[in-house]
Amino acid sequence: MTLTRRTFLAGSAAVAAVAATGVGTAASATASPTQSQVFPKGDSFYRTRVPQLFSASYQEPVALGSHTPVLVIGTGFGAAITALRLGQAGTQVAMLERGLRWPLRPRYTSTTEKLLRQGDTFSPETIFSDIDGRALWFRRKVDKGLHGLPIMAEDFFAGALEVIDQPGIQVWQGSAVGGGSIIYTGVLLAPEKRFFDHVWQGALSYDEMNATWWPKALATVRGSTMPDDIYQGKYGQRLLGVGPRPDPFGHCRTWDGLFTKAGHSPHKLNSNFAWNVVRDELDGLSRPSSTNGETNFGNSNGAKFDLTQGALAQAQATGKVTIHPQHVVTAIGQEADGRYWVRFNVINPFGAVVSKDVTVTCDKLVVGAGSMGSTELLLRAQHTGTLKNLNEHLGQGWGTNGDAAVIVRHALSAGLTQGNPSPSRILDEGQGRLPVTLENWAVPGVGANPSLIGLGLIASLGMTLDDTRATFRYNAAADSSGSGATIRSDGKPIGGVTVDFPATGNDETIRSLRGVIDHVADVNNIKTGVPGLVPDVNAAFTAHPLGGAVLGKVTDGYGRVQGHPGLYVVDGALIPGSTGTVNPVLTIAALAERNIAKIIADGA
Repeated sequence: MTLTRRTFLAGSAAVAAVAATGVGTAASATASPTQSQVFPKGDSFYRTRVPQLFSASYQEPVALGSHTPVLVIGTGFGAAITALRLGQAGTQVAMLERGLRWPLRPRYTSTTEKLLRQGDTFSPETIFSDIDGRALWFRRKVDKGLHGLPIMAEDFFAGALEVIDQPGIQVWQGSAVGGGSIIYTGVLLAPEKRFFDHVWQGALSYDEMNATWWPKALATVRGSTMPDDIYQGKYGQRLLGVGPRPDPFGHCRTWDGLFTKAGHSPHKLNSNFAWNVVRDELDGLSRPSSTNGETNFGNSNGAKFDLTQGALAQAQATGKVTIHPQHVVTAIGQEADGRYWVRFNVINPFGAVVSKDVTVTCDKLVVGAGSMGSTELLLRAQHTGTLKNLNEHLGQGWGTNGDAAVIVRHALSAGLTQGNPSPSRILDEGQGRLPVTLENWAVPGVGANPSLIGLGLIASLGMTLDDTRATFRYNAAADSSGSGATIRSDGKPIGGVTVDFPATGNDETIRSLRGVIDHVADVNNIKTGVPGLVPDVNAAFTAHPLGGAVLGKVTDGYGRVQGHPGLYVVDGALIPGSTGTVNPVLTIAALAERNIAKIIADGA
């Protein structure tokens, strides 16, 4: 099945039928709000800025057949690496992605663009900019973002970041070709052995991961530390050839100094930023993206070496792997002859469904839709009977990785902007609290120097070794996937699956992180948070949802789903709620490398 240009553009004409709570059809358009109410900016705003989002030939240049040897759901780290290795092995693979294929604009294309600082493929991400629908996946507003400040996206649009409200927790995840690689901060870390063993309890070998798979994954996703000239603010073009150089990483040096004075030892960490593009920004050749803290909605110029430049591009280069954006998978199952099937809706960038309840089949099915998406699809299949042999462990072992955003303020620093990526990390194992990691982070659009801006916020991403776990709950009565009559504004069924995270589940994380930063603040004679505006510790979200189809329980030791030969899980759903006080990406990528190598070697 392929989406023709005529069908795609006709679907865009149904924009007026899309309401805040779902997608209308031509028949229901009269009861829907006007286009100006639903989309204040109007569709021309998006068509003008990123026309590729509305080009069927750009989004899906190769047609999806009715049957493919291997179907992969998702295009994040686990899915991309799995597809790459299968393609290199000569297997034909089709990847289904609900989000859009976003182009990148590495350098200014004209003098006008440079003067106006244009080239924002993704939504800008500073508090002085007009955030728009490109930011959020069919959501207009997030009352409190990662740092406690609101996000106002205005329009319902297929933006790059999805924010999901669940009982007790808010989940942040990618929603674009490239998955989480588009919206994460680029950090690539392996955990300490003692923390890894605490989480995995012998189900996975640290020595094997450390000797083989973390190094392989680091090479695949191209990790490296921040070059010293960028970190020290010694690189970049002076305004009119005079005055100070731009110094968007002055806040990083301030962060290191604050924690060093408090007795910690900041050490460099790997990330997958393209330092040549960062230097282009500093030289005025590329629109600022990494150097002004944009990353959560995507780096428009490719400063972050996301999967669209790496594993996905390499996979497509094999000639065996195709990617099919805007395909919102609603259900999966297995036929009597052993073949698997996948049902999906095709949407346009405004959420109008242009093809509904399309079904394709495959010999082998790879589920890589992220912890939330993969677990939802498997639970729905278990409860509706389309996958009959899923076991009792499905939906268990879900955790937040101990995530929190941490803020101190009134710390002098150089520079008017705060850039990504994060160059430094500290680890604190103080008595009477959870082990804590803190990484230097950025507050987009907020200068680090309070004499110039007034707030002087210095941010950290915190992660703790927290054992709190939650279980997914399926409610058949609330699940509309069976009839397909009621769908959300992104083409997914309404209801059905919820993860119940305890209301007090983050209490120990907050207490432990607060203990660390209160000491840092006391030693440096600074404050934490901004009363009434920015909390000192915000643990109301997770950007690292993990678990639901845990390795060795729902699957065997290599991600093969028990009871269903030819069905695989390849993403964060495999990890039991935590990666041991570090960002999960490197471990997800390493597991994918490890598991697909075994699957290919075994032929199953």
